[in-house]
Amino acid sequence: MTVARRKPRSPSRVADPVLVQLGERVRDLRAIRGMSRKTLARDAGVSERFLADLESGVGNASILLLTRLAQALALPVTDLLGGERDQSTNLARSMQLLTHLSPERLEEAHGLLRARFASETESVQRLRHIALIGLRGAGKSTLGRLLAAELGVPFVELDDRITSLSGMDTAQIHGMLGQSAYRRYELKALETIVNGSVVDTPGNARSTARTTRDPAVQHGVVIAAPGSIVSEPETYAFLLANCYTVWIKASPEEHMARVIAQGDLRPMAGNREAMDDLRRILANREPLYSQADVTIDTAGRSVAEVFDELRRILPVGAT
Repeated sequence: MTVARRKPRSPSRVADPVLVQLGERVRDLRAIRGMSRKTLARDAGVSERFLADLESGVGNASILLLTRLAQALALPVTDLLGGERDQSTNLARSMQLLTHLSPERLEEAHGLLRARFASETESVQRLRHIALIGLRGAGKSTLGRLLAAELGVPFVELDDRITSLSGMDTAQIHGMLGQSAYRRYELKALETIVNGSVVDTPGNARSTARTTRDPAVQHGVVIAAPGSIVSEPETYAFLLANCYTVWIKASPEEHMARVIAQGDLRPMAGNREAMDDLRRILANREPLYSQADVTIDTAGRSVAEVFDELRRILPVGAT
């Protein structure tokens, strides 16, 4: 009698703590940027299977593939591992102290720093640049147009300025040039607004853009920023330093409902876990959004109510 030989059992895949931490870090960075796993895999030139294994903590990541992921996320590779960039000794000591504070004490520390140094950092010019941030569907465009009309200043959608600079819409930039190129255009577009420049793209829409001074913008502007602007440290730092920033806050359910009400069903297309993805994006971005000067919660409120609060919270000297 022939006895069938059983195949040896493959060893179970045990997640290494370092790989688990790395996977969570990549997943969180992807969520902050609002990138799907498919998009990141495509931009990084890696397989979705590799990325799925990596994010679940069982992937065996090589330095080369990590470098590709970092480039697709527009970050230095050390950021994937949670490493800090070089900082001065005093700044590093301050960061070390702040990291040990509870959320309540951290908020208190933020208030003390603002009270002590606001006069040195909040110039009149900064207060004339009002930037609305938050996830798509928060109402930034609606409120921004109302506020700009009230103050008699231009209203600018940062995405429109990016399109003017690049000759492509944001979807084309992401699809053809990738995340890094989009971030470069985003920073450049923001700089042109803050510097009071207007983009001129004569003739062919894909021709090289030129910028000239715009006297109207120099005297004030209201900006609606893309929801993902907080995910790029350099650009977000520039925004916070040069604009009075307002987080227009809403729940994930309200964000989704408002986008769908506008006739855009893309958030639900081909993704049964769209709401879970949206909740994760908001949860990961919330600490970044909360760095804005003020927050307005729109939950269960009308546009008129939110706009009245927006006007009330503007500091003296704004536009």
